Amino acid sequence: MDSAARYGAEGFRDDRDDQDDDGLFGPDSVTWRVHLEPVMWVGGLRALLLQSLHPRVMRGTYQNSALFDPAKAWARFQRTVEFVGTRTFGSTAEVETAAARVRGLHRRLRGHDPDTGESFRLDEPEHLRWVHSTEVDSYAQVALRAGLLDGAGADRYLAESLRAARVIGLDDAPTSRAEMAAYMQRMRPRLALTDEARLAVGNLFAPKGHAPTLVKLAIPTVALVSLGTLPRWARRMYGLPGLPTTDLGVTATLRALRSATDVLPDVPAPPGIERARRLVRSADDVSGPRSAPRIGGG
Repeated sequence: MDSAARYGAEGFRDDRDDQDDDGLFGPDSVTWRVHLEPVMWVGGLRALLLQSLHPRVMRGTYQNSALFDPAKAWARFQRTVEFVGTRTFGSTAEVETAAARVRGLHRRLRGHDPDTGESFRLDEPEHLRWVHSTEVDSYAQVALRAGLLDGAGADRYLAESLRAARVIGLDDAPTSRAEMAAYMQRMRPRLALTDEARLAVGNLFAPKGHAPTLVKLAIPTVALVSLGTLPRWARRMYGLPGLPTTDLGVTATLRALRSATDVLPDVPAPPGIERARRLVRSADDVSGPRSAPRIGGG
């Protein structure tokens, strides 16, 4: 089956022949449990906000991506979401197909740095590591603050995320909270708020194009919460106060959101995600209910 048939607008298809093939993770992983939670949409937008602070990553995206074209942005965003879904819940063959397609695309793309006059590859390890690390750190941080993970669970999530890093061509990436904090500290001198980043953030708060009306209404609110979840130094780079009271307020908001989604019915999802929900719940039926924090390191 070709990639266009496998990855449709409604999400990735679950075409695995071997129903025991859980791909990179599986029902015993922290990753599946975290990514099944609706509050992780906040983590996804947090990742975009952090990724935008790397000048070359942001400029390479701006120069090559349809995300900045209002007529194409929604379809481009959907493809990104579908890739994350496939990488997380797809079979081994589906993950390999999706990852090869992304690696091939990135291998061909080049960016231009107006500050130095240099051209650069989008798939340079520094760029790939920044995009990967900000993504998984964002999911881990939101899961911690929403009460989904304890500290050991967050470390286990980051350790599992190395499998996702390798499929996009990275040999290493931070695999614990300590390693992630040290990595972020090393990267801070290289970060800046470029004009391209300002444009990207503006689009988050005023989405245009062909996105459904409900999405256009919801994304600015989710983006506002995501902005509040950024580290204090990152909020200051965006011109916002880095106050401890903001951290407390956003943590309370995330816990309330998680509690609210716990009592709501599941949103219809592609077959692979529905399968993951069933397998995780079956595992919980065997092991017994979990108490908050619901996912620990054991």
